[in-house]
Amino acid sequence: MPTDWTAFHEEAAVEYDAAFEWYLERSPDTALRFDAEVERALARIIQAPRRWAVGPYSTRRFLLRRFPFILIYWELTPGEIQIVAVAHTARKPGYWKGRT
Repeated sequence: MPTDWTAFHEEAAVEYDAAFEWYLERSPDTALRFDAEVERALARIIQAPRRWAVGPYSTRRFLLRRFPFILIYWELTPGEIQIVAVAHTARKPGYWKGRT
Protein backbone atom coordinates (compact mmCIF):
# COMPACT_ATOMS: atom_id res chain seq x y z
CA MET A 1 0.00 0.00 0.00
CA PRO A 2 1.51 3.33 -1.05
CA THR A 3 2.04 5.89 1.70
CA ASP A 4 4.74 8.30 0.45
CA TRP A 5 2.46 11.32 0.16
CA THR A 6 -0.75 9.81 1.43
CA ALA A 7 -1.95 8.92 4.86
CA PHE A 8 -4.40 6.05 5.07
CA HIS A 9 -6.89 6.22 7.89
CA GLU A 10 -6.32 3.12 10.02
CA GLU A 11 -9.67 1.63 9.00
CA ALA A 12 -9.06 2.45 5.32
CA ALA A 13 -5.75 0.56 5.52
CA VAL A 14 -7.60 -2.43 6.97
CA GLU A 15 -10.14 -2.23 4.11
CA TYR A 16 -7.37 -2.10 1.51
CA ASP A 17 -5.60 -5.08 3.08
CA ALA A 18 -8.82 -7.09 3.27
CA ALA A 19 -9.64 -6.42 -0.39
CA PHE A 20 -6.09 -7.24 -1.49
CA GLU A 21 -6.12 -10.50 0.50
CA TRP A 22 -9.53 -11.43 -0.92
CA TYR A 23 -8.23 -11.03 -4.46
CA LEU A 24 -4.93 -12.74 -3.59
CA GLU A 25 -6.72 -15.86 -2.33
CA ARG A 26 -8.54 -16.13 -5.64
CA SER A 27 -5.89 -14.96 -8.09
CA PRO A 28 -2.45 -13.45 -7.42
CA ASP A 29 -2.59 -11.73 -10.82
CA THR A 30 -5.88 -10.07 -9.94
CA ALA A 31 -4.50 -8.95 -6.59
CA LEU A 32 -1.57 -7.32 -8.38
CA ARG A 33 -3.97 -5.62 -10.81
CA PHE A 34 -6.00 -4.35 -7.86
CA ASP A 35 -2.86 -2.94 -6.26
CA ALA A 36 -1.81 -1.30 -9.54
CA GLU A 37 -5.26 0.24 -9.95
CA VAL A 38 -5.10 1.69 -6.43
CA GLU A 39 -1.62 3.06 -7.23
CA ARG A 40 -2.96 4.63 -10.44
CA ALA A 41 -5.87 6.17 -8.57
CA LEU A 42 -3.59 7.60 -5.88
CA ALA A 43 -1.28 9.09 -8.49
CA ARG A 44 -4.24 10.80 -10.19
CA ILE A 45 -5.57 12.07 -6.87
CA ILE A 46 -2.23 13.59 -5.85
CA GLN A 47 -1.83 15.24 -9.27
CA ALA A 48 -5.15 17.06 -8.94
CA PRO A 49 -6.80 16.40 -5.56
CA ARG A 50 -9.57 18.96 -6.16
CA ARG A 51 -10.58 17.52 -9.52
CA TRP A 52 -13.44 15.45 -8.09
CA ALA A 53 -16.57 16.99 -6.60
CA VAL A 54 -16.76 17.73 -2.89
CA GLY A 55 -19.05 15.42 -0.96
CA PRO A 56 -20.05 15.02 2.68
CA TYR A 57 -17.54 16.25 5.25
CA SER A 58 -15.42 17.84 2.47
CA THR A 59 -14.50 14.40 1.15
CA ARG A 60 -13.99 13.50 -2.47
CA ARG A 61 -14.49 10.16 -4.22
CA PHE A 62 -12.45 8.35 -6.85
CA LEU A 63 -14.08 5.31 -8.47
CA LEU A 64 -11.63 2.57 -9.43
CA ARG A 65 -11.92 1.48 -13.06
CA ARG A 66 -11.84 -2.31 -12.95
CA PHE A 67 -12.79 -3.01 -9.37
CA PRO A 68 -15.95 -2.22 -7.37
CA PHE A 69 -14.23 0.16 -4.95
CA ILE A 70 -14.20 3.88 -4.30
CA LEU A 71 -11.33 5.73 -2.63
CA ILE A 72 -12.84 8.34 -0.35
CA TYR A 73 -10.36 11.01 0.64
CA TRP A 74 -9.87 14.53 1.83
CA GLU A 75 -7.08 17.01 1.45
CA LEU A 76 -5.71 17.76 4.90
CA THR A 77 -3.35 20.49 3.65
CA PRO A 78 -2.18 21.30 0.13
CA GLY A 79 -0.35 18.18 -1.01
CA GLU A 80 -1.35 16.08 2.01
CA ILE A 81 -4.12 13.58 1.31
CA GLN A 82 -5.82 11.18 3.70
CA ILE A 83 -7.66 8.17 2.33
CA VAL A 84 -10.65 7.89 4.62
CA ALA A 85 -12.11 4.70 3.16
CA VAL A 86 -11.50 2.03 0.55
CA ALA A 87 -15.20 1.45 0.15
CA HIS A 88 -16.80 -1.41 -1.75
CA THR A 89 -19.53 0.03 -3.97
CA ALA A 90 -22.07 -2.48 -2.61
CA ARG A 91 -21.41 -1.54 1.01
CA LYS A 92 -23.76 0.75 2.89
CA PRO A 93 -23.08 4.33 1.72
CA GLY A 94 -21.64 6.68 4.33
CA TYR A 95 -20.55 3.96 6.77
CA TRP A 96 -17.20 5.74 7.07
CA LYS A 97 -18.58 9.16 8.11
CA GLY A 98 -17.53 8.82 11.75
CA ARG A 99 -13.85 8.59 10.84
CA THR A 100 -11.60 11.52 11.66
